[in-house]
Amino acid sequence: MKIKRSILVPTVVALLALATGGWFLQQGVSRERNVYLQARLFEEVLHHVSDRFVEEKQPSDLYRMAIDGLLNELGDPHSVFMTPEEYSQLEVTTRGEYGGLGIQIALRDGWVTVIAPLPSTPAERAGLLPGDRIVEVDGVTTRGWNETEAVTKLRGPKGAPVDLRILRVGVEQLIPFRIVRDEIHVSSVPVAYVMGGGVAYVELRAFSESSTDELRETIARLRTQGMRGLILDLRGNPGGLLDQGVSVSDVFLSRGQLVTEMRGRTPSSNQKFPAMQDDEFPGLPVVVLVGPGSASASEIVAGALQDHDRALLIGETSFGKGSVQTLYKLPGGHFLKLTTARWYTPSGRSIHKPYGIDGEPASADLRAGSASRDSAQVYHTDSGRKVLGGGGITPDVILPRDTAISPEEREFARAMQQHGSKFRDALYTYAIRYGKQHSELKPGFVVVPEMLDGFYRALGEHGIQIERRLYDGAGRLVSRELGFEISYGKWGEQSARKRVLGEDPQIRLAQELLRQASDPRSLFAASAAYLAEQVGKEAARAQATARRQ
Repeated sequence: MKIKRSILVPTVVALLALATGGWFLQQGVSRERNVYLQARLFEEVLHHVSDRFVEEKQPSDLYRMAIDGLLNELGDPHSVFMTPEEYSQLEVTTRGEYGGLGIQIALRDGWVTVIAPLPSTPAERAGLLPGDRIVEVDGVTTRGWNETEAVTKLRGPKGAPVDLRILRVGVEQLIPFRIVRDEIHVSSVPVAYVMGGGVAYVELRAFSESSTDELRETIARLRTQGMRGLILDLRGNPGGLLDQGVSVSDVFLSRGQLVTEMRGRTPSSNQKFPAMQDDEFPGLPVVVLVGPGSASASEIVAGALQDHDRALLIGETSFGKGSVQTLYKLPGGHFLKLTTARWYTPSGRSIHKPYGIDGEPASADLRAGSASRDSAQVYHTDSGRKVLGGGGITPDVILPRDTAISPEEREFARAMQQHGSKFRDALYTYAIRYGKQHSELKPGFVVVPEMLDGFYRALGEHGIQIERRLYDGAGRLVSRELGFEISYGKWGEQSARKRVLGEDPQIRLAQELLRQASDPRSLFAASAAYLAEQVGKEAARAQATARRQ
């Protein structure tokens, strides 16, 4: 009887469970938490799809689809499954050399988006711009791609073309681009020179294995040339190796000062990274330029130097890539790149900006340095200065990079955008030809009417028809483009960049403030005076407007 009862009881319980439609759930046994049941459920689904789906699918493909689906549901574009080939490409990138277009990308609103084309690469030559949305690659939509898939498709053998279709803000139809891949060599410090008044400009392009050594050597060389103030440009720096971001910060900080903090769910994900040596250039006033193209390790450096009052930040709020990815080795040479933590600045600000929330243009209050956001987003530096949180690194002085553009120039730019890479092709071809034909040219040359006439004819030769009235109305813009390209082709990137950097409003302001400074403290005093002056000007303009009304 006991044996029969032992068999009968579970049978009755099972029947009761079925009849009551989930009686066990009411007793605290959650089906959602039953890992065994969920695994059985997954296996059943996989079995039915494998055996009965209308189109045959290989089991290996189904498992890969399941993995990708799981990671996609996390809502984090940085968590991806990597094949051995994709992992090899990641290794090549961190070494600073790879083959492809020379473009830094990220996902925004589900689309592959250009963060910054690297200088002297096919992407920059073709005319890709920050903010461009890549909607097709070789006729295939990029909708739903993650960053690893995009990198895989965009890279390829040297000399192989890739066809892109770009959606650009302000342009209604998609813009076609055909770009020929090339070998990409990334130099961490492509441009460095001493400007007037002892102010030096240094662009730090990426954080690869040699970045800290390159920067250290560059600054030491510039000091022998009379440098007494430094502009460190991180506006187009998308990040890279963490240890290089920490060591670059270490160059300017004192031993023991916190560079950044990593916080995650597991004890191993919670780490602090202090400076390991003393400031190598004590007393050197430093301005760091940041913007939407500054991401990841760039934001770690900018946040650390700002929080410790070591550098003044000028520009626009940075990108907000403040998450940490850990690589886990899997069977078969595969890897899982998984977001396991987030970065925080020394003052406690989270660098991470929630996905789908892009920075808005700064208000007048923010440009004047006022902390007009919610008080929970206000933090303080070592000296008590207010800094803003909320994702990304907000500069001490917010100043748009774009210079004023006339209606005629805007109309011309729109017309040229319709032709995609054709305009850049015509510009590059004409500039190279003109430079070779005029050996008498010197750096700093003036763009004369002869050059403008010649380029107008070159546009026609490339199939770009434009009214002469519209072309002449954009003479200033065309002259700037011609001057840059001819300089680039004749004397190289540094000469061309010097030509345009002098017109950059952020650099002009940085140079002006550094000329007034002998050390970091006097630099912040000069900045405070500048911000107070801007507040006064805003108030005067408001009063004048009120009187007119």
